[in-house]
Formats: sequence, C-alpha cells, structure tokens
Amino acid sequence: MSETNLGPKVPQQAGAPASSQASAPQRASQPAAYESAGPEPTKWVGWIAFASIMMVMLGTFHMIQGLVALFRDQYYLVGKSGLVVSVNYTTWGWVELIFGAIVLGAGASLVSGRMWARIAATLVALVSAVVNLGFLSAYPIWAAIMIALDVMVIWAITVHGAEMKTLRDERKAYG
Repeated sequence: MSETNLGPKVPQQAGAPASSQASAPQRASQPAAYESAGPEPTKWVGWIAFASIMMVMLGTFHMIQGLVALFRDQYYLVGKSGLVVSVNYTTWGWVELIFGAIVLGAGASLVSGRMWARIAATLVALVSAVVNLGFLSAYPIWAAIMIALDVMVIWAITVHGAEMKTLRDERKAYG
C-alpha cells in the first residue's frame, strides 16, 4: 500500500539539508534589484543598444542631409517646388540640421534606460519618419531607408525598452 500525504511536511531540526539553511542568508544579502517588478533582462536588451546606436547614426544622417541642403541643393532629384512640404532647401537644411542634433541627443539618452528617454526617443523617431516622408520626393531611396530604420528603432524601444530599466537598476545595485 502506498502512503497518502494528508498535510504539509514539518521540517525536522537535525535532518534539514545544509543548502536550505544557507539560502536564507543569501537571499537577504542579494541586492533589491532582483526584487524589482520589471522584466528580467534577456538577450533582446541588445535591441535597445541597437536603437540607441541607430538613433545616433540617424541624427548624423539628418545633419548631413541638412548640410547638403544648405550648401549644395542641386544635389537632390527635384527642385524646391517638388518637395511634399513647400519650403526652399535652405529652410529644409536648417530643419534637418537642428532636428539631427535632437535625434542624436535622444539616441544618446536612450542608453540610460529611463522612461522619459524611451518616450522621447520613440516620439523623435516618429517625427523623424514623418520628416523623411516629406523628403521622399527629393531623395527617395535615402529617405525610404531612414524611414525603415526609424520603424525598427520604434519597435525596439516599445517592445524591449523596459528591460533596460531592469539592467540599469542592477548596475546601480552593484555599484
């Protein structure tokens, strides 16, 4: 006949394994980061680093587009009347130059893992895609590539952004 367990087992004083006794002090000495409510960082946290690097690169590209529009506007496929937005290339160049610096800053702040940086980076990437949509007729392949990269950045931030906060908290807990 088999025995039936009708209640919880009562721990025995002398026969308890040493590993269970040692686990209580270990839990007490672990940093509070393990008790955070955020998701555990996975290998996908690399997507946030990717998004940050891409935003720095996209910001640089915006600044290059701005400089080209300022100094050599005949480089583009259409004249100022062919743009989706009715502005001359000098104005467009200044917009691209200033916006490129904003994108670059948002990408650099994304590594911090803070919520405001993720929100700002997502909004800036969204505006970047819209700005490139306005530039699509002047330089279609370049603008399409930048829009695709903006979409990838938005995906990486929104899907895996919370993991960066957990990683930041762990770094803070260990010094």
